[in-house]
Amino acid sequence: MRGLWRPTLDHGAWRLERERKDRVNPGIIVRPRSDRRSAQTPVEMILMKTKNLLFLIAVTLVIAGVQKSSGTTVPAGTILTIQTMRAVSSEDAPGRPVPARLQRPVAVNGKVVIPAGTHLSGKVITSRRLTRTNDRLTVDVISVHIDGREVPMTTTGAQFLSNDIHTRGGVGISRANYTVASHKLMQFKLARPLVF
Repeated sequence: MRGLWRPTLDHGAWRLERERKDRVNPGIIVRPRSDRRSAQTPVEMILMKTKNLLFLIAVTLVIAGVQKSSGTTVPAGTILTIQTMRAVSSEDAPGRPVPARLQRPVAVNGKVVIPAGTHLSGKVITSRRLTRTNDRLTVDVISVHIDGREVPMTTTGAQFLSNDIHTRGGVGISRANYTVASHKLMQFKLARPLVF
């Protein structure tokens, strides 16, 4: 004996009718798999998808919050000793990038959190690019590259880059236009905690 699927008028449901010994059992109603989802209205489907999306967003935010709260904080007042990686000229335009690297590691509670050699981004703040200005050449560090991402930082201010030219007798010579060679050592102090 085999069962027959027959459509009925009760909202798209299918009724399985089986014949057993010349007897029909009309009380069995089975919905085929393809028809189970269509039993939901479009509004119900949208609500279910929205609830799932909101749940995923909430889980993502919780995970991100846990990761951020377990991050490292370098306190304000920490001294960073850096070394420039290219020459800087007193005629460079303000805003020109100055790549640098950390000369000495930074430790927090006895643990090194930023190793020596870590790349930093700096920029020219003031220069004598404009002929009518008496500004000196100053540079500031604006971010550090940690774990493949750029973390912004705030220092106590830009540092002056002098030309450091002296005669054999030790007398300093000052020139309006000069270039500071790469590998110049500079120190910056964090004005705000660095969190990464």
